[in-house]
Amino acid sequence: MSAPATSGAAEKPRAVREQHRLLLLGVPAYRPWWKRLLSLLGVLALSGATAAAGTGLALYYKFSVGLPEIPRVDEYWPPILTEVYTADAVLAGEFYAERRKVVPYDHIPKRLVQAFIASEDASFFDHGGVDFVGTTRAAFKTLLKKASGSGSVQGGSTLTQQTAKAVLISAEGYKAATVKKLSRKIREAILAYRLERALTKEEILYLYLNNVYLGHHSYGVQSAAENYYRKDVRDLNLAEMALVAGLPQAPSRYSPFTNPEAAKKRRSYVLRRMLEEGMISREEHDQANADEVAVFPVEDVFHEFAPYFTEEVRRDVVARYGNPALLSSGLKVFTTMDSEKQRAAQEAVFRGLLAVDKRQGFRGPLLNLSEKERDAFLERSEKALAAEKIQPERFYVGLVTGIDEEKVSADVQVGPHKGKLPLLGMRWARMLNAEHYYPSVVISKVSPPLKVGDVVLLRAVAEAKDLYDDKEQYDEGANKKLPEGVQLFRLEQEPELQSGLVSVDPHRQYLLAMVGGYDFDANEYNRAFQACRQPGSAFKPIAYSAAIEQLKWTEATVIVDSPIVYDDPENQNRWKPENYGEDFQGDVLLRTALVNSMNIPAVKTFIAVGVKKMAAWTAKLGLTTPMNQDFSAALGSSCVYPFELTQVYATFNRLGVSKPTFFIRKIEDRFGRLVEDHTAFDDPWAGLVDRVAAGYARMYEPGTKVMEPETAYIMVDLMRGVVKEGTGAPASRLGKPAAGKTGTTNDSFDAWFAGFTKDLVTTVWVGYDLNPHPLGKYETGGRAALPIWLRYMRQALDGKPQPEIDPPGSLDLVRLKVDTKTGKLASSASKHQADMWFLRGTEPKEQQPEKGAIDTGGWLMETR
Repeated sequence: MSAPATSGAAEKPRAVREQHRLLLLGVPAYRPWWKRLLSLLGVLALSGATAAAGTGLALYYKFSVGLPEIPRVDEYWPPILTEVYTADAVLAGEFYAERRKVVPYDHIPKRLVQAFIASEDASFFDHGGVDFVGTTRAAFKTLLKKASGSGSVQGGSTLTQQTAKAVLISAEGYKAATVKKLSRKIREAILAYRLERALTKEEILYLYLNNVYLGHHSYGVQSAAENYYRKDVRDLNLAEMALVAGLPQAPSRYSPFTNPEAAKKRRSYVLRRMLEEGMISREEHDQANADEVAVFPVEDVFHEFAPYFTEEVRRDVVARYGNPALLSSGLKVFTTMDSEKQRAAQEAVFRGLLAVDKRQGFRGPLLNLSEKERDAFLERSEKALAAEKIQPERFYVGLVTGIDEEKVSADVQVGPHKGKLPLLGMRWARMLNAEHYYPSVVISKVSPPLKVGDVVLLRAVAEAKDLYDDKEQYDEGANKKLPEGVQLFRLEQEPELQSGLVSVDPHRQYLLAMVGGYDFDANEYNRAFQACRQPGSAFKPIAYSAAIEQLKWTEATVIVDSPIVYDDPENQNRWKPENYGEDFQGDVLLRTALVNSMNIPAVKTFIAVGVKKMAAWTAKLGLTTPMNQDFSAALGSSCVYPFELTQVYATFNRLGVSKPTFFIRKIEDRFGRLVEDHTAFDDPWAGLVDRVAAGYARMYEPGTKVMEPETAYIMVDLMRGVVKEGTGAPASRLGKPAAGKTGTTNDSFDAWFAGFTKDLVTTVWVGYDLNPHPLGKYETGGRAALPIWLRYMRQALDGKPQPEIDPPGSLDLVRLKVDTKTGKLASSASKHQADMWFLRGTEPKEQQPEKGAIDTGGWLMETR
């Protein structure tokens, strides 16, 4: 028996079988400890990677929720500015939330692209949207600062990430897309990754370079080139490109306007990075780095050119299309404004208000300084004007430093420049008194109006004759007493008076020029459109036209100019109108009454028509303001807007046809598609396509006939008489056939002249906003407003012949010579006669007795 041997043999097969089982399971029967450790680490690493991938995938999906779609480059429509142009293509204004102009990628210089890449993202063409090293560093620092409580987020964005940020801002708004949280950086990185997969590198650069904010309202490189250098982006030199490319990191800190030294250092950094990346040569680097930082801010064309007109355009666009469309949709608004006429209008208003305001008297110096204050004032002014020469016709603030013994001139100093203010340049500076007539109360001495230490407004003049307001008063003898070789000045003052001017092309229906006041920056109130003022006698043509249309009155209708009293029991007062000359002429013709602006005949005409019928007539002609329901309305007591009164006179010019006046010719959207169009078929500034289309459209816009053409032409003829021989006679100095009517309110608070030639209708109003006191004595419409009208019309119509305003042959009118005293047909006995127009059938039949004959009331007896 051998029992032990049997037992050992049985154990061995069991061990072998276990080893086989472990081998089948992949577990070696025996491993060294280090292999077992490596195996464990491998399993852990694999598990960690799997967990990290799972976590990353979960985060990706979590933060991807709600991300905006990747923009298509051909549908990239960011907010861009709206531009307003004059009819002759002069930029008149810009409106924007973000001042951006989108330009194609191939429009952007290669060097500028390189400058941005060198300074912002050197590995742009190598990474996949996110610089993981930089982002990880930024995230780590962010976490550390969060833990320490500083709460700030560290940067580290690539150009793609910055583009992604812009997309987020566009979709979610600035506040949500720029919140300082790590989650925002993750969302930004995910969107950057998607951008890289969907777009080419060039397309990403196109989005970035048109989006990036570069300070001072500049969004995109084209806007920055204009804002800093007044150039197209293609025209920037290397130094300018480097400065622009250095702005994205901190536009305010590196602003070349407010911090030129910091801007220069930042530019040097960009140039150094370009050199290190092999983008420029050493010579190019050194030359650009040596350039001084010289920037020129974009002109504020809105305020500097035609602010009242452009603001009215803005208000209209906002009212009809909404403010977001104006600020973000990139509209191109082409106005009807003629830039030359607009400049002429602004110059005429400026010069006219200075003249009228000075006739009211001198309101005193701007300041009076003590001896100690004078030195400080001169020191500051000398520093400000050290490099500037005195320019003729420019306005300066100067100090009175002395007055000569005879008190015929004052010594003045403007910065470092010394000069003389002769008495001839300030004779208007009397004390304020509305009752005094200007020419009779001019001053004879420089003092007391001025004294040493006064700070005054001065205008430099080139020669002695420029000291006179009226060059015709130039006195060669008086000027011989003036010192030679000394800069001469005139005394000026800022007008308190205001004015409104409206100028319309009645046939094209264009508002060509408009001025709403003396200074838009001081007061944006637009008197041309918003000021409802009493028109005075400028209303009379409306009253007389009603009588001619409705009562069949004529130019020869006799009206009795005699006293009239109107009792108003409702208001318990009595109204007794008077003529301007406070006299009465007895029987006068309608023509005589209007030409000489007589009040009593106008009131009687108004009474003959009737208050209600007259109110309906004014509304029919286009006046939207309600007419006073009493007879004082005959003399213009009901307020009107200058723009609307101009429309009425344009209706007379068009022979009774009322048409709208446009101040916007057409609007295009950002793609050049037409939004609206009011182009006239004969507009010389419009393209052929626009003119042809407009001519067709105008066929269906004939206007509204509001009075018979015969009535309208008779009114034109009457207003021609006003200019030829009546209160508007100074308008005849235009040298072109013109018609019009003056207007002055009884209390002399408002002065008007509304007049026209064949092709241009212009209205001017002058007065105070709040009527603190009347205008000076005799400051009528013919003296205060008409000179502004005349100065403007001379420039506006320079070189443009105007035909006589004759009636078309189709009108049923007859022209006869009429005795202006009796209204009968003129004869050899008529001492005063005039050509008058009549609607056929209304002309006078009776003739004035011939010379030597006696009128016996039905038959004529000749005497010898």
